[in-house]
Amino acid sequence: MRSRTLRALAVAATALLSTSLLAACGGDDEASGDSGEAQSLRLGYFPNITHTPALIGVNKGFFQTALGSTKLETKTFNAGPAAIEALFSGAIDATYIGPNPAINGWAQSKGTGLKIIAGSTSGGAGLVVKEGINTPADLKGKKIATPQLGNTQDVALRAWLKENGLNADQQGGGDVSVLPQDNATALQAFAQGSIDGAWVPEPNFSRLILESKGKVLVNEKDLWPSGLFVTTHLIVTQKFLSEHPATVKKLLQGHLESLDYIEKNNADAQKAANAQLEALSGKPLKDNVLAASFKNLTFTADPVASSLFTSAKHAEEVGLLKPVDLKGIYDLGPLNELLKAAGKPEVSDSAA
Repeated sequence: MRSRTLRALAVAATALLSTSLLAACGGDDEASGDSGEAQSLRLGYFPNITHTPALIGVNKGFFQTALGSTKLETKTFNAGPAAIEALFSGAIDATYIGPNPAINGWAQSKGTGLKIIAGSTSGGAGLVVKEGINTPADLKGKKIATPQLGNTQDVALRAWLKENGLNADQQGGGDVSVLPQDNATALQAFAQGSIDGAWVPEPNFSRLILESKGKVLVNEKDLWPSGLFVTTHLIVTQKFLSEHPATVKKLLQGHLESLDYIEKNNADAQKAANAQLEALSGKPLKDNVLAASFKNLTFTADPVASSLFTSAKHAEEVGLLKPVDLKGIYDLGPLNELLKAAGKPEVSDSAA
């Protein structure tokens, strides 16, 4: 990003942010000089296979190597709202996260708290059901789980139901009873027959199929142009971006190295991601679940911006989001500089 643009962003952020949000979105970190370098970078991510670029970046040391003298500090989360809360409280500077929490965070901070700086993961979600359910109409009177009310998969399910002439209210009523619950509960409930299906991300999408003999009614990638939609992207506080642009660019360099590693060393990348999952949770994924999950995911620096705007529209249409102006939510300048230098195609923040 050009220095003039950075100065403008810093001035705008300072004018718009309240005193509390200014304190929250920054840390007590100081620049190590005039270069925009930070002494530390606090990075959030989830112990989930949809966050594979983060898992590998930490496991293989790509982030720390790229950051150089800046110390990498990591923190893991199990839900997007918790990660946004940590971002705004000043506990972290950047995080990998799903699209709907980022949209909600943007709305919550009135467009001053965060920027999406790169894509990470596309795909890897959909609706798995029990035998006997073959069409949308077959879902009438059925119970379908999602990970959390208003989360990315919950919105996707409700929007798909509406497009197919079915309604589902937020209390579990309507044509289809949508029952938000954590993934572990949904896996058990499906195996026991107390729910009829679930719209979930990987690896639970594959686990429902491989472990409980579920079948795919909807693979979400079939609903999007070119089969691409944002599942995970990388965000940073606007304050950290404006104060430490060089550090953010180095974070992005580590991110791109992780993506390159996945592309060129897929088998080893699966092992590295699983090793990091085991280190975080104590339980690695089974080999067949791991392989199936990787096959259903696309790891890319492209944020697939058009899908974010569409997801926000879907959330509004099903009553889970008030109208919000997402103009300015992306800052892909530093990423595109790195992509251009590497001879790779630049990415777009266009809503079209």
